[in-house]
Amino acid sequence: MIDLKPLAAAPRMLAEASLGPMQTDRFQPTGFPDLGAATYTLADGTEMLLVESAQSMANRTETACWDDGRNTLVEVLDGLPYVHVDIYRGDEATATTASVLEAHRLNSPYVLDGETEKGTFKELFLARAGYQAGQPVDRAKFLAAVFAFDPASLLHGAFMSFVEDGRMRLARAMSSFIEARGVRVAQSGGVKNDRVNPSGDTSKGFGNVPFARTEFTAVSITAFMNLDLRQIRSYALPDESATLLQLLALYKFRKVLADGLRLRTSCDFDVRGVKTTAPPGFALPPIEALEAELPPAISACRHLFADPPVTRVRFGHTESSARGSKKSTRAKSRSDAQT
Repeated sequence: MIDLKPLAAAPRMLAEASLGPMQTDRFQPTGFPDLGAATYTLADGTEMLLVESAQSMANRTETACWDDGRNTLVEVLDGLPYVHVDIYRGDEATATTASVLEAHRLNSPYVLDGETEKGTFKELFLARAGYQAGQPVDRAKFLAAVFAFDPASLLHGAFMSFVEDGRMRLARAMSSFIEARGVRVAQSGGVKNDRVNPSGDTSKGFGNVPFARTEFTAVSITAFMNLDLRQIRSYALPDESATLLQLLALYKFRKVLADGLRLRTSCDFDVRGVKTTAPPGFALPPIEALEAELPPAISACRHLFADPPVTRVRFGHTESSARGSKKSTRAKSRSDAQT
């Protein structure tokens, strides 16, 4: 049995994993529009690189717990609440999504505007959260509502900006990122070949197109995890809820280390070592131990969950949700004009 006692009074749990590129020393970091790779220099002159941001790692820890084949959470998390969305165009179901897959989780418009038998999910959530316009947010009821519909949102944060006046919000309790130390650039490139017309109009997809590729090497690459235990305790939820949130956070980090480190085509890592740096006396449990303890921890919280745990909603396409890009709209206009 996993001993969580060292976490009882600790302000946070800190862990890190040493990573290495698979098969090579080169890797491709995340990039940002108008910025490129996020490089920076420490005061001592060490060249650093942000390989994966906290936002991206939050999404990766969510998707690592999702089973695409079953279109639901992985089996060990059966019974954990989330919101499932069936997306309709007219009377035809065209796609699905879920709160754990959406960028803003419970604040996703597909979730909030989804219809249930009792109204929209937004109305369902506000009723459970005890929200009243012009009154302070009842934090206890708000937290209980989030836990009931999607407990992972208490780990990854929630900013309900689309709900009434946007006052219902939570910071992340669990954060993670990957950075590289002592980096150097490894430049390479290639060309997209057009076997038919090498000098064709490249703006329309024809012709040969040379391209550059910027990769990096590093002295060390490390994935960091920070679990804010003080924040979890501040939720003042029942003890079984806090236990579940702690186990779920530890499992998410272990799961992404085990299954989710192929970040991009040219960025595939394996784990060289894992250590816990705080609190003293606590070690990050192996994934097998966490998989054994999560099902009973989920069962212990069943009375606090929505009934059924997976809330199913139906979202109908609207003009704003179906609107395409300007480029695709122009292309459709040209096509319509020709027919």
